[in-house]
Amino acid sequence: MSATLDARGLNCPLPILKTKKAIKEVPVGETLKVLATDPSSVKDMDAFCRATGNELMESGQDGNTYTFLLRRKA
Repeated sequence: MSATLDARGLNCPLPILKTKKAIKEVPVGETLKVLATDPSSVKDMDAFCRATGNELMESGQDGNTYTFLLRRKA
């Protein structure tokens, strides 16, 4: 099972705050896909994962949309 969080159109710090809330709903070991349009979300998502111990499995950009795939750790 994986979940998706659409944070497009939101500016810092809202994408990270919504990610923090959404990842709590994801079972340990499962993934959360985050879509964002805020350019600062790239460095913010990396910092968020390091700070929380979650894994940033992949990230990418398609036009103005940034995509992040996070795996929830314990």
